[in-house]
Amino acid sequence: MSWSNKYVGIPFKEFGRESKGCDCYGLAVLVYAEELGMQLLSYAGDYVSCDERSELNVLFSNAIDFGPWRKIEGAAKPFDIALFRIGNLAAHCGVVVKSGVMLHVQGEDQVKVESYQSGAWKPRLLGHYRHADLVERSFD
Repeated sequence: MSWSNKYVGIPFKEFGRESKGCDCYGLAVLVYAEELGMQLLSYAGDYVSCDERSELNVLFSNAIDFGPWRKIEGAAKPFDIALFRIGNLAAHCGVVVKSGVMLHVQGEDQVKVESYQSGAWKPRLLGHYRHADLVERSFD
């Protein structure tokens, strides 16, 4: 059984950061807190809506440029963040379960495990990012 199974089925909730509901980044906040004991910046309230992709793009870009996230070259590991574009903007993320498989939630859906090595997500992948505090840790 994977650590990710307990998150499957959580409903989408804009600005949600808990098991009652979350958005894509809120899911990362929840997983990092429960699985790794790490408190990520919430960013809830720092964007008007999940539909405001330009605001999400700025938040993701700032977290990469000025925050704790480091771009990973090579295979992704569990708990890395897979960042995706919607249109031309970085506006969606998922938590890597294993290389090529993510835990994510989008729109009015619920949290699910999905491959991003094929299908609609493959051409949208912008890269994998690892929190600076996890660079030396192994989860394989």
